[in-house]
Amino acid sequence: MKFWENVTGSDLTREWKGFEARAKKLPTDYQAAWEQIKADLMPQADFSGRNLMPILDGVLGLLEESAAEGLSIQEVLGDDIGGFSSALTGGEGARTYRDKWREQLNRDVAKKLGRLGG
Repeated sequence: MKFWENVTGSDLTREWKGFEARAKKLPTDYQAAWEQIKADLMPQADFSGRNLMPILDGVLGLLEESAAEGLSIQEVLGDDIGGFSSALTGGEGARTYRDKWREQLNRDVAKKLGRLGG
């Protein structure tokens, strides 16, 4: 990966457009599942979303293979797409980057307040 692509995120944009082009070739019910999976995974993304790219690529590959085999989306993912998405990122209650940043901010504020009060 080139430095400039990393800084600007152009590599991610190109990869994302590729995902969307692949997803448009899926059957309608698969496309709807893809949209829901993306929405469910976005809160787990880091600042750039780079951490989700391998996961999304794997999910899209699974959907493409399953559609090619003629399986229904329920046979592939079941009725709980949110549960499927949650399992991809570590299960229910997995900590997000937002949670980690919030905890760090709280620690930093507590340190500052401790210095002011003492």
